[in-house]
Amino acid sequence: MRNKAIIKSIPEKSKDFSPEKLFDKIAKVARKAGIKVVYAALILYYALTDKEVPLASKVIVIGALGYFICPLDIIPDFLGPLGYSDDLFALLYALRTIWGNIGTHTFTQARNRLTQWFDNVKEEEIKLF
Repeated sequence: MRNKAIIKSIPEKSKDFSPEKLFDKIAKVARKAGIKVVYAALILYYALTDKEVPLASKVIVIGALGYFICPLDIIPDFLGPLGYSDDLFALLYALRTIWGNIGTHTFTQARNRLTQWFDNVKEEEIKLF
């Protein structure tokens, strides 16, 4: 019950967290951050939209994607690939935490979107763990 209250307290179209804000961030940082960061963010986004993913997992996803979107980071993004290492850590931590709740269709959605944005994506380029 407490998790439902947390989710309900997050405005659906808040200025800091929305699908538009996430995809804007990805578009801006895709080349600098790298394909793994983008793939991890996409998996989490599609997990968030999946009705089969438990609410507690979605709270973790919101935290990780919120950190990714937020312009204030522990390591500033302007430092290039190093600047995205904290973002990648947050995304991978969330993925590892909810991994067992992610269905194959979520990975398929993320991979399909990734191949729309990046040409010739190879399996070894997107291996996260």
